[in-house]
Amino acid sequence: MDEETLTTVRLPDGRVLAYEEVGDPAGVPVLVLHGTPGSRLSSLHQNPSRVADAGLRVVTYDRPGYGRSTRHRGRRVVDCVADVAAIADELSLEHFAVSGGSGGGPHALAVGARLPQRVTRVLCAVSGAPFNAADLNWFEGMDRTNVREFGWALEGEEILSRELQHEARETLAQLEEDPTALFHDTDLAPADRAALEDEDLRHGFRRSLREALRAGVWGWVDDDLAFINPWGFDVSELQVPVEVRYGSADVLVPPTHGAWLAAHIRNAVVTVDHEAGHLATPDEHLARLKAFVAA
Repeated sequence: MDEETLTTVRLPDGRVLAYEEVGDPAGVPVLVLHGTPGSRLSSLHQNPSRVADAGLRVVTYDRPGYGRSTRHRGRRVVDCVADVAAIADELSLEHFAVSGGSGGGPHALAVGARLPQRVTRVLCAVSGAPFNAADLNWFEGMDRTNVREFGWALEGEEILSRELQHEARETLAQLEEDPTALFHDTDLAPADRAALEDEDLRHGFRRSLREALRAGVWGWVDDDLAFINPWGFDVSELQVPVEVRYGSADVLVPPTHGAWLAAHIRNAVVTVDHEAGHLATPDEHLARLKAFVAA
């Protein structure tokens, strides 16, 4: 996207957030919160007419440190609530649904918990559970690549940023030829390997990752640190309708995390995708969003 057409909102603390809209301006508004690493340029932006045909007005934004959004060093998961509220205010959205997948999941739950007067419902897909959950073995069933990454996070920002800079350099160097390079060393479920053959998904990864890492790895760093520290809210606070969705064969965020969230969120609707992993094609993502807002 050209700088001239970039849409941003400036916050009271001076930070800037970059956001995008796609779909039907009169459609059901849904704030879609990207994964880790990720950006506002989600795969849904490849087929805006299909998003419009689904009756959706999708809004995405770069979390601080990603893409064109100013870094917010030391941010907690709950700190996204004020950012989302500022974007909703800018767009005059009084009520809206929130969807978050993977690293966007905890953030979507935070928004639902702290903006119950505005959020109509929350879709939390393939999301991690709180690191300090007393009744969860957080690393059990997790692929060694994610165990290694969160091990760096536990060693602190200096180690994590150094290692993620190396990961980013390697991934970006291969991105044009292989947009799935981020998963090369991961023992993914067969369903995820099949999803990675989808051309729309591959194009979406290439576009989103380039934008996510354009100013460095700081959004990625701050996400990882936020996940292993207290989130700043409790999932038991949630009063709005919540769907918790996860794949039974997910090795990036093991299904025990989804089961934990389902057990600790009051009246959560639980969808377990049997034999599925972590990833969804753009068509699957759009179909799930359409069903979610219609529920």
